[in-house]
Amino acid sequence: MAHQHQHQHQHNGRHGGGHRLETVIDMAPPPPPPPEKAGGGRFGFTGGLEFTSLTYTVVKKQRGAGGEWEKKDVDLLHEITGYAPKGCVTAVMGPSGAGKSTFLDALAGRIASLDGRVALDGVEMSPSLIKRSSAYVMQDDRLFPMLTVYETLLFAADFRLGSSVSASDKKLRVDNLIEQLGLTSSRNTYIGDEGTRGVSGGERRRVSIGVDIIHGPALLFLDEPTSGLDSTSAHSVIEKVHDIACAGSTVVLTIHQPSSRILLLLDHLVILARGQLMYSGGPKEVASHLGRMGRRVPKGENSIEHLLDVIQEYEQSEFGVKALAEFCLTGLKPPKLTATYGAEGLSTVSSIAQTPLAGGPDADAGFDHSLRSQHSRSPWLGGGAAQLTPSRRPKRQHQQQLHGRPSSYTPEIVMGTPTPLSSACTVSEGDYLTPAHRANATGAPGVGINALGHRGKFANSYPVEVWVLMRRNFTNIWRTPELFLSRLMVLTVMGFLMATMFTKPKDSPQGITNRLSFFIFTVCVFFFSSNDAVPAFIQERFIFIRETSHNAYRASAYVVAGIITYLPFLLLQSATYAAIVWFALRLHGQFLYFLVMLYACLLSTNSFVVFISSVVPNFILGYAAVIAFTALFFLFCGYFLSSHSIPMAWKWMNWVSTMKYPYEGLLMNEFDGDRVFAAEKTFTLTGDDILRQLGISTEEGRKWRMVLYLLAWAVFYRVLFYLVLRFASKNKRK
Repeated sequence: MAHQHQHQHQHNGRHGGGHRLETVIDMAPPPPPPPEKAGGGRFGFTGGLEFTSLTYTVVKKQRGAGGEWEKKDVDLLHEITGYAPKGCVTAVMGPSGAGKSTFLDALAGRIASLDGRVALDGVEMSPSLIKRSSAYVMQDDRLFPMLTVYETLLFAADFRLGSSVSASDKKLRVDNLIEQLGLTSSRNTYIGDEGTRGVSGGERRRVSIGVDIIHGPALLFLDEPTSGLDSTSAHSVIEKVHDIACAGSTVVLTIHQPSSRILLLLDHLVILARGQLMYSGGPKEVASHLGRMGRRVPKGENSIEHLLDVIQEYEQSEFGVKALAEFCLTGLKPPKLTATYGAEGLSTVSSIAQTPLAGGPDADAGFDHSLRSQHSRSPWLGGGAAQLTPSRRPKRQHQQQLHGRPSSYTPEIVMGTPTPLSSACTVSEGDYLTPAHRANATGAPGVGINALGHRGKFANSYPVEVWVLMRRNFTNIWRTPELFLSRLMVLTVMGFLMATMFTKPKDSPQGITNRLSFFIFTVCVFFFSSNDAVPAFIQERFIFIRETSHNAYRASAYVVAGIITYLPFLLLQSATYAAIVWFALRLHGQFLYFLVMLYACLLSTNSFVVFISSVVPNFILGYAAVIAFTALFFLFCGYFLSSHSIPMAWKWMNWVSTMKYPYEGLLMNEFDGDRVFAAEKTFTLTGDDILRQLGISTEEGRKWRMVLYLLAWAVFYRVLFYLVLRFASKNKRK
């Protein structure tokens, strides 16, 4: 009977306070509720993103009583239940260390060991599905500095919209998005960085948002979008985010100390402390929430700031924030705190005893009956004007799994108050855009979860991804030619130095020594000249992580596009050096082989440097690692000790040394055959004699194997680079 009375009370509440929700969310007459299925029931339409019992536990090391280190499980998020309404801006707030960014990562599918359930529009979301239907704007704006605003958004459209959308439609969407974000005046301005003047901080942040919403995501997550911005720029950014929400997306953002103007743009609040839910509802309902708690807001004080002060008071008390979390979820009023002055200053103590847990006549005296319990059904669920994402679990099972509380702890339900499963946010009919209006707001039809659910993991085919990445790489190189021009200049200058120092070496023992010195120095120059490529990927790493975190393209496509982009520039560098020294020194053998070996040398060292740059955290360690390994390769290449003279324990270093193969290959090409390189009265040295004395094979055709070995090392390093990108370069917590 109690259950029937409660259900009837909910039904009446829907027809009373729920009429406005019906008008706003669903303009059509409400469909009859579908029958519940065995095992918990399933409802149709939902109004946003639901999260149920989110818990994230990590193992933390701390010193025990005896001074020894011991491991302890710590909940960074603890049983957080609520939802973010569709078409609204939901702000996640709380004091420092509350777990705001962790909570945002949990909703965005960036935590591997997360317990709980996340659902969007009635569909339970796996991390991979969240990636396809959402966008995540990081706190740091990671963009290519030498691309314009228009080019940045157009490349994003190429990645996220796919080949199914024509080029003209992509440009139309970019044009509309630029206008929507207020970037028309800076359309053709470079993004810029510390060394290049570009757009302002607020415009850069809006470009970052535009990159991630170009495909019309159903979900938009933003981590501290106002960080580092002045008041005007911060308000402009949130204003554009609010427009995006009005276009039909579910927007969740973290924010710290919003201004009064920004608060007017926030529709829904989720306030956390110590990883627990303190409040969920509209900003205007915070004052009444505090009033029911017995902590009325002083006149002239901001209600949200007052709530944060209350949270801090309880955090410093013996009860902690758990008492406020209980009040938010169940209605159990927290113990009152009284301020006392002691020897250590102001402190708070409890003025009432703990509420007993046993049932009885006074068992629920400490409850605020105007608050909903998370264990009761939401008025938006089933059989009403609008329905909002119920739990898929059976009601009784779900209740036991959450907290296992006695049924006497379920308070009486009163509609229209802000709680984890009921929204206090109001959406006016004019603010909520229909799908038809959404096309005008974003420039193309909106892409939501339903559309994304029927397309592949990636928007483009593999060749298209490689082509778009190549176009962007060539654009960046054309705008910032310093890297390749500096390397070309180094090789050109070194070629002239070598050509003038070793001009026309004589056929004598000293001439042989000069030739050996020239070849080993050439190999060293080619290896060390690629060290300046260390910062290349380190600077792009965060851009790569941001773009691939939502499947903009495949990691293998990024690797292949990088190789193809480098090929013509490396060939030009090799050909320039080879043309300068070959004719000046009158080298022997095949010029084609000399050029191919130098080219393979640059390919292998470039692949090695790129691999190292993907492993190290910064370019300082990258330079140190590359120089250290190159020195080791130099030591074991066979110049100081021939391959036969190296101790057995270090033979493997001779095989690993990528300098061994170009050094021996160039010598095979130079000292090939029976040509005499030194003739004295007592002896004559031919090319084969010199190679035998150096412990190098004179087998015909072996020199081309050296090219293949070197190219194999280049491929091996690129494969390692791909594996690091694929499995280690992810913005995801364990």
